[in-house]
Amino acid sequence: MDDIALQLAMSKKTLYKWFENKDELVQAVIRLHLQANECGCEETTKAATNAVEELFRIMTLNKKLFSQLHPSVFYDLQKYHPGAWNLFNAHKMNFILATVKANIRRGMEEGLFRADLDVEVMSRLRLAQIELVFNPNIFPPDQFNVGEVQLKCLEHFMLGIATLKGHKLINEYKQVTEEE
Repeated sequence: MDDIALQLAMSKKTLYKWFENKDELVQAVIRLHLQANECGCEETTKAATNAVEELFRIMTLNKKLFSQLHPSVFYDLQKYHPGAWNLFNAHKMNFILATVKANIRRGMEEGLFRADLDVEVMSRLRLAQIELVFNPNIFPPDQFNVGEVQLKCLEHFMLGIATLKGHKLINEYKQVTEEE
C-alpha cells in the first residue's frame, strides 16, 4: 500500500478511505481489467466478418497484454489474493469459455471449422492451451515471449479444427499478420 500511495501521490490514509485493505484494492483492479477485456472482446467479435478473423483480431487485441504479463502475476494472485484469483477464474470459466464456444460454433456454421467437432471438448482444450503458455516451467519467461507463443498456439489450434476452406482463410490472415 505504501508503494501504491507513493505512485498515486496520496497518503495511505486516503487509499484506506476507498479500500479497506490491499485485497479489496487488488479485486477492484482485477474487476476493472476483466470488464475492459470483455468489452474489447465483444467489440472485436462484432467487427469480425468470420470466425477466423475474429480469432486473429482477438489475438491482436491480447498480444500486447500477454507480452506485458509476467507469469508470476497468476502465482501471486493465487497465493496472496484468493478473492481476485476467484474473480479471474470465474471470468475464465464463464466469459472466456463462452466466447471460445461461440467462436467454434460460428466457424462450424460458416464452414470454416469441421462440422464433427465436440464444441465442449475443443473449447476447454483451447482454454487449457491459453493457460499453459503462462506456466513458467514449460515456457520460462526469459526464453519465450508469451504473446508470440500464444499466437503460435492459436494457429496450431485453428489449423487442427479448420476445414480446407478454413485453412485457406487462415493462411490469408497469417500472411497479413506476418507482414505487419
